[in-house]
Amino acid sequence: MGDSSGEVTTRLERLLWNLGYQHVAGVDEVGLGPLAGPVVAAAVVFSPDHDCLELRDSKKLSPSRRSALDVAIRNSACAVGVGVVEVGEVDRINVRQAGLEAMRLAVAGLDPGSDYLLVDACTVPGVEMGQSSYIAADAFIYSVAAASIVAKVYRDRLMVELGQRYPGYGFERHMGYGTAVHMEALSRLGPCPVHRQSFAPVRKYTLPRGGRPGEGT
Repeated sequence: MGDSSGEVTTRLERLLWNLGYQHVAGVDEVGLGPLAGPVVAAAVVFSPDHDCLELRDSKKLSPSRRSALDVAIRNSACAVGVGVVEVGEVDRINVRQAGLEAMRLAVAGLDPGSDYLLVDACTVPGVEMGQSSYIAADAFIYSVAAASIVAKVYRDRLMVELGQRYPGYGFERHMGYGTAVHMEALSRLGPCPVHRQSFAPVRKYTLPRGGRPGEGT
């Protein structure tokens, strides 16, 4: 279910605040699609009387605007939690489960904790509080939009660090997504330790013993 207005508002948060919930958290994840790097989720709680920010879905913001809003969100929120699931775990449990686990970790990291969750497109496992899920929630639910921004900024910074640790792949530019530049580097260099071996485009270039990039199955 979505909001036809296309505007990010606190309408659902205010409904829950009026029902007596004190700590409503928006939850979102980022990084399901890339061929490399972790999956990251964030959970953000605002108080009913905080000064509202002009938030949008993180995908519609420039990197500089996202970074500025990340600072503003962290300064105005009651609590921010971030959950990270590393590549080895992504490969072990599959990326969808990794996204859910990252969300669970983000919620568990809230201090103070949340008493209700508003979630983008799925249900957070292993939590005791009530929750509601909405398709494209980051496009119209205020706290979920905030979570999408925090998660995106956090993961992008991790990918910049991984770009420095594993030069040649361009992680700092494409953030691990399967761009033409990334695929060319993958075919030339083969996968590095932060590539997702469970993803078919990466498996294609996995080195067999004594082989060269591109000879894997």
